[in-house]
Amino acid sequence: MNPDPVLDAVLTRRSIPDLTAPAPTRTELEELVQAAATAPDHGRIRPWRLIPVTGDERARLGEALGEATPHEHTHRASTKTLRAPLLLTIVHCPVPDHPRVPPWEQLAATTAVITTLSLLLHSRGWGSVWRTGTAIEAPQVRKYLGLDDGEQLLGWLYIGTPLRPGTVRERSLLDARTKISWAYTTDSQ
Repeated sequence: MNPDPVLDAVLTRRSIPDLTAPAPTRTELEELVQAAATAPDHGRIRPWRLIPVTGDERARLGEALGEATPHEHTHRASTKTLRAPLLLTIVHCPVPDHPRVPPWEQLAATTAVITTLSLLLHSRGWGSVWRTGTAIEAPQVRKYLGLDDGEQLLGWLYIGTPLRPGTVRERSLLDARTKISWAYTTDSQ
């Protein structure tokens, strides 16, 4: 384990598709969301909201997803919501015509809070995976979730206990030099 717990969480976090119960309690989730809300957010407008879906509501959400897919995929789509004990619906709520924060920056703030939340969940031993799909645009799904016209569904953070804890898929690290373009540097190193 890396002596820096933040760096360790960043380097070892992976999307975990195989999840089971339990999931964080309501109190634990609220604590983690409160911490995640410190993610970069110019203007602190918090252009997002989260809708937890648990228990039998997962099957009802699955029905809405099933209605939104072609008939041959209805069953598969309707059972996807049962893959984790907690589905955290990610809703982007942009503030139109904000005088200082353009739309792209508001979307960046929303994704930053979810990325931070996934790292916090991982640091506490929970697994998560961000799932989307074509149904995020479906009227049936939007209606089920009670989304307003100006809101954008960005998918769900599936959350639970990893079925195979401690298993970390190896990931090759990026050679950062291929993605950093140093401009105006006087340092020759």
